[in-house]
Amino acid sequence: MRSISDWPEEDRPREKLLKRGAEYLSTAELLAILLRVGAPGMSAVDLARHILQETGGLRALAGWSPEELYRIHGLSVAKVAQLKAAIALGERVLSEKKRDLGEIYSPAQVYAFVRPRLRDLKKEVFKVIFLNARNQILEEHTVSQGTLTESLVPFREVFALANRYGATNVVCVHNHPSGNPEPSEDDRKTTRSLIIAGEALQIPLLDHVIVGENGYYSFSEAGEIDKFRRQIRGLIRESG
Repeated sequence: MRSISDWPEEDRPREKLLKRGAEYLSTAELLAILLRVGAPGMSAVDLARHILQETGGLRALAGWSPEELYRIHGLSVAKVAQLKAAIALGERVLSEKKRDLGEIYSPAQVYAFVRPRLRDLKKEVFKVIFLNARNQILEEHTVSQGTLTESLVPFREVFALANRYGATNVVCVHNHPSGNPEPSEDDRKTTRSLIIAGEALQIPLLDHVIVGENGYYSFSEAGEIDKFRRQIRGLIRESG
């Protein structure tokens, strides 16, 4: 096997990137630049191809945990850290581009904003998007990881963060690793509790969006947010 240093200069990934641009490199070649060196019997490009084959491609790679990546031959702790850092930077670029647009007005826009970071995860992650009165994104924060139940969502933290960021509205989002975005009964209980807390603190929940493989479920779009809110306000009036 020839080392990349033995290749003609115009074929080496790093030199090709700098001279011609990223669009002229394959995914494996770009990955090889991150890895820097290969493994016994493999060049960095060979290792990159092996990683993509083992994980099922770049998109699937983003959803693999460090523990899963360690099991791939040729991946050290340092290489895994490099891969995870590069993926995180790419996700942040996408987030900042979306933030530059400034505003979110629909569940479809919420889905587009979070989809790159949630779609391929193998565990549930609960995020909150904090908005000002003009629906401009102030911040996005992960508040819980693991199977979603009402008891695992830290409602106090959600609204403490809303106060910290000066948010006037919140949108909650979580993913379903199964790929099916249809809500469970726990999802509905969590949504009701968020509405109750938001009403009490005058920081309303605008929506709760569930991200699936190829689509989303919006409690607002389905009319459930308004329905829950009317029920809660009715109970408050009756008790008053």
